[in-house]
Amino acid sequence: MKASTTYLYLLRKTPFFTGLDTEQLRWTISHSREWEAQAGTVVASCSAADKSDDFWILLDGRWQVEHDGHTYPAGHADAGKWFSASEAPGSCRLVTTEHSYVMKITRADMNDMLSRGFAFESHMRQGSAYYSKVFAAIPAGK
Repeated sequence: MKASTTYLYLLRKTPFFTGLDTEQLRWTISHSREWEAQAGTVVASCSAADKSDDFWILLDGRWQVEHDGHTYPAGHADAGKWFSASEAPGSCRLVTTEHSYVMKITRADMNDMLSRGFAFESHMRQGSAYYSKVFAAIPAGK
């Protein structure tokens, strides 16, 4: 992936961030990292050795979670517009399916944003429900 610049006026139009005011958007920009990814880029891995609990937000483009030969696609306005390997009970990969822009936010920074009242709750609930459904058939520890 290639580092990219986050522009406030574009971030404001991204579904995950539309509920934030200008100060919160600036805070987000200073506590995250944006990346440009070509189609087929592995953004995150859910292997036991690489189980990061950072959050990835799809700013533009499309991606999919791959697990056991199945794919679970999402666009930037879908429930799966964010991802954390901590949601996956087993191995999987998060892969872009077209030219995309993604944002990485550490767990600590996301927790801080939520404690500051950033309007992410509905997005987080939708994503958690989506990933619970996707991974429902996977036994814990696999």
